[in-house]
Amino acid sequence: MSSEERSLRQIAGDLREGGITAAALHTAAVSAREATEARLNAYKTIDDGLAARQAGVADAAFASGMDLGPLQGIPVSVKDLFGVPGYPVFAGMAQALPAEWQRPGPLVSRMRSQLGVVTGKTHTVECAFGGLGTNAHWGAPVNPWSVDAPRAPGGSSSGAGVSLAQGSALVAFGTDTAGSVRIPASVTGQVGLKTTHGRWSLDGIFPLSPSLDTPGLLCRSVADLAFAFAALDPSFMERNREDIAPADLATLRIGLPDRPFNEDIDPSVSSVFSRTLAEFSPKCRSAVAVELPGVAEVLDIFARGGLAAPELRTLLDARFPERIATLDPVVRLRIEGADSMPATEYLRRRAVLAACGRQALSVFDEVDVLVTATVAISPPRLDDLADMDVYRHANMMALRNTAIVNLFGWCALTLPAGLDANGMPVGLQLIAPPMQEERLIAVARAIEAAIGTGSQRLGKPPLRS
Repeated sequence: MSSEERSLRQIAGDLREGGITAAALHTAAVSAREATEARLNAYKTIDDGLAARQAGVADAAFASGMDLGPLQGIPVSVKDLFGVPGYPVFAGMAQALPAEWQRPGPLVSRMRSQLGVVTGKTHTVECAFGGLGTNAHWGAPVNPWSVDAPRAPGGSSSGAGVSLAQGSALVAFGTDTAGSVRIPASVTGQVGLKTTHGRWSLDGIFPLSPSLDTPGLLCRSVADLAFAFAALDPSFMERNREDIAPADLATLRIGLPDRPFNEDIDPSVSSVFSRTLAEFSPKCRSAVAVELPGVAEVLDIFARGGLAAPELRTLLDARFPERIATLDPVVRLRIEGADSMPATEYLRRRAVLAACGRQALSVFDEVDVLVTATVAISPPRLDDLADMDVYRHANMMALRNTAIVNLFGWCALTLPAGLDANGMPVGLQLIAPPMQEERLIAVARAIEAAIGTGSQRLGKPPLRS
């Protein structure tokens, strides 16, 4: 059985038992990337020599009996917002940021302290401000599931999901401000976790919106995500537990919000969601319709730039004013005028979002998790997004179902459900209250056990080979 078919836990065991080496994993990752990168464009920066040396150090540590953590020897791709020693940070911009941005924060440092192997820096939407994955400077990664024409990979962690589907990484680091982990995970057939704001440090990550930014993970399966989360979450590591066991579906209370999640949803996306729900919901204690208070208010704020537009504009004005004129037009248009927003309006938005998030928590008095489609539309063709009106509509529809979680301050996870009428992956989004990541992963593990992993449900992407 190849490493593609084995879980992270199995691969980690093979590394420790000598059944495989970190060098061999690195070689396989490079081969997978080289076979497809010319058409998929997952990576902004690659240093195979550095990665090979990291793999060699991991193998030497194993040989000497040193086990520095679960991710030792595991290939990890990193979104090009994170500081990683030896790699420039572009944050999707035309020029690299000053060298100070290469300093790693706690998340990258935890991964590297375990001797995880960095496969490269994956592409991002410029300044992480977009849900489709386009970039006027470096081009968009191509969704590996594209059949009729190149389609969007999801953003803003646009290369992250592609790197996993490509086979060049087994774990991918991303960030999520309004869906930027869950959207690319969903539309490339992966699993993605949006952590609660503040659970993981933002230090060492280029900021879009410090009030909403969250580091996150993309993996090939929920079981892999559980393994990686346990390896990286400080709170979990302190308790010395080895795994997050699947929840008991028979005790699970599911909430099914209708509006706005199902409004204007692609019919084939809706069909996949409904069929998948029917596979596991009868095994649950209950599955009931619920209403979320405050949704209209927070989405209205989001449509008018939310907190991200003024916070990004403030950063650019202070640190990189000369770059504003050369921003990707889809980014520049979203921050125009944000610098003239009155402080009272910015503070009003923060207050409304906080109040609505607290109010909406009442839904969890009745249910344990909410379940929705992750992305309401099929990934659009990249060529169609050259039309700004098409881009605006598709971007808002891609972000809508995921952004609500960020605006409320909750956590969420997406896992693969099936393929839509265009042969593109559809994700199932699970939503939980703040700081309930372990419970969320446990529920997702139970659902994955009931319906199968993404590879079992979807097969292999057409552009993979």
